[in-house]
Amino acid sequence: MKPLRSLFPALAVALFLASPLSSLAASLTGTVTNQTLNKPAVGDDVVLMQLQGGMTETSRTKTDAKGHFTFELPDAGPHLIRVEHQKGSYFKQAPPGTQSVEIDVFDVAPKVEGISTEADVVRVEADNSGLKITENYFVKNQSSPPRTQFSDHAYEIYLPADAKIEGSAAMAPNGMPVSSSPVPLGDKGHYAFAFPIRPGETRFQLSYSLPYTGSYKFTVRQSMAADNVAIMLPKSMKFTPANAAAFQPVNDDVTAQTFLAKNVAPGQPLEFTVSGTGSMPREAQGADSQAGGGSADGTGASMPAPGAASGDNRPGGGLGVPVGGEDPINKYRWWILGGLSMVLAIAAGFLLRRPSTLPVPAPSATSARVTTASASTPAGAAAASQNSTLAALKDELFALETERLEGHLSDADYAKLKGALETVLRRALARQGD
Repeated sequence: MKPLRSLFPALAVALFLASPLSSLAASLTGTVTNQTLNKPAVGDDVVLMQLQGGMTETSRTKTDAKGHFTFELPDAGPHLIRVEHQKGSYFKQAPPGTQSVEIDVFDVAPKVEGISTEADVVRVEADNSGLKITENYFVKNQSSPPRTQFSDHAYEIYLPADAKIEGSAAMAPNGMPVSSSPVPLGDKGHYAFAFPIRPGETRFQLSYSLPYTGSYKFTVRQSMAADNVAIMLPKSMKFTPANAAAFQPVNDDVTAQTFLAKNVAPGQPLEFTVSGTGSMPREAQGADSQAGGGSADGTGASMPAPGAASGDNRPGGGLGVPVGGEDPINKYRWWILGGLSMVLAIAAGFLLRRPSTLPVPAPSATSARVTTASASTPAGAAAASQNSTLAALKDELFALETERLEGHLSDADYAKLKGALETVLRRALARQGD
């Protein structure tokens, strides 16, 4: 039998070989890049949150001169990384086995050049109970260098003075819809979203009702320059513009009509009257959006790629091309005609905002489909669904922390929402790690 001391060299070699692997498995490194400066983000707070047994903060550090950070992981389960940069929170999930992450942040300013409304899409329907409006704002941030616009008045809107808001949501670039309620300002009908407008395209949606006696006069105003203002209504209703030259019809569809105003200046009033009743054919729209192919934009409906051809005969699919070029609202046609409601569609982050005592309506055939172009197999569809849920929760975390920092949430409401979010997020990350 060999002396015990003769086993030490072999044991030392085994420990030496094993230690790098164990240290890699037990640590997580990351890099935070300030895309505004195109440099490492130096001195940002980085928080490691443990998701097993509750979302709790386990470690906190700061990025070094190269934007790097390192955490020793307390367990092998899923974790969440939060980076705090200029009062904005950025999140990155770290499923089991993750060894490194990269996180981009942007400098924040209350006013940023290069932000405009690419399209304001107003969908009008009417029945005996009144006018039902769904309005979508597509806001582009082309700031250079890229920065995030964020304040109590990040994006201002104007609604009819007698509008009754029934739902609202916002969606960050590459994100999922989350609850975001516009705050009333001084004059009636004037509101603002306190939601960060990051580089890329941010979307806002409102659903509201108006009293109706068979006709209604709208005055649409924009808080900033708008490339396109589109009014869509059923064919059975009548659209009468105050200035015929202000709007241009853009389709010959048998079930819907759309009118477009281009290059609308801030504050420029657009007046028109609608009359009659009618609604969009929901069932046809659901089938059409399914035929239109998948999308990874997280809207909960299939959308064509920007610039896709519109020469088909599906309801709402054959938007005609205005004189002088390509249909400028072609990329939004499923938002206009597809029966999609971002407010009702989905996201776990949005559903967390609903009181638990209220029933959650069953999703429609359109809103229930969260598809991506790559989700052509059951496995791909499952992965797409998990990624969409994680994106939704990530944005909801950002919104939740933002509202707390701004003082819009009481401590009790924050704790309640955070607890619900912890449970859903932990389950979502655990499924991704399976």
